[in-house]
Amino acid sequence: MSYKPWLVLAGLLAFWQAIIWITGVPAFMLPPPAAVLENLVDHTSLLMQHALVTCSEILLGLALGVLVGGISALAMALIPALQPWMLPPLVLGQAIPVFALAPILVLWLGYGMASKVAMAVLIIYFPVTAALFDGLRRTDPGWLDLAHTMGASPLRTLWHLRLPAALPAFGSGLRIATAVAPIAAVVGEWVGSGAGLGYLMLHANGRSQTALMFAAMIVLMAMALGLYLLIDRLLLHLTPWAPHSLATSKRRNP
Repeated sequence: MSYKPWLVLAGLLAFWQAIIWITGVPAFMLPPPAAVLENLVDHTSLLMQHALVTCSEILLGLALGVLVGGISALAMALIPALQPWMLPPLVLGQAIPVFALAPILVLWLGYGMASKVAMAVLIIYFPVTAALFDGLRRTDPGWLDLAHTMGASPLRTLWHLRLPAALPAFGSGLRIATAVAPIAAVVGEWVGSGAGLGYLMLHANGRSQTALMFAAMIVLMAMALGLYLLIDRLLLHLTPWAPHSLATSKRRNP
């Protein structure tokens, strides 16, 4: 295992502590790393309870967003007549800030998990759809001509040629979606929720428990980073010919 991430972590902690020493900022504004670590240990059960809720929202939103986005991209690629009808709503939906959609979704779907999952789906849908659609329509024309010459059906061409060729582009969209999915879940919890790391951060801030708020934020960051690395590793196995993943970079640059 590489020691570089631990060096980066140690450097960030040292920089954090140095800011406190140099500026003398009070603990209720910026708690020291030791206080945050103490809250991580003392409130492990509480943090894991809320992390499970947020993680469920992220995973459900990611799964549904990838499913709906993949179906939309395939529909536009296979039926070009759908593109003028689907592309404008796709772009307009991305142009609306997620903070503006959050109160509406909570009003429609309630304070439970459904509104947070819907927000995650909306924020994931665009990068997945756009990346997969772009990959499908950029398949090498020579390959398509060869498949047509050999009498391959449209479905066989899609399955054996167009989809594999589009996987690197789809992987880029999926990485972006994985990185932004926690944002949607946490924003939804801020607007209205009874559980989750966003909910815990909001209430800890209201009670001036800044160290607990930072502890919840660190758990959220660790969870998001772990999910991203898991998706990146999965994509590495699906697209071993694409040298743009973190795992490949580590392998080439030990």
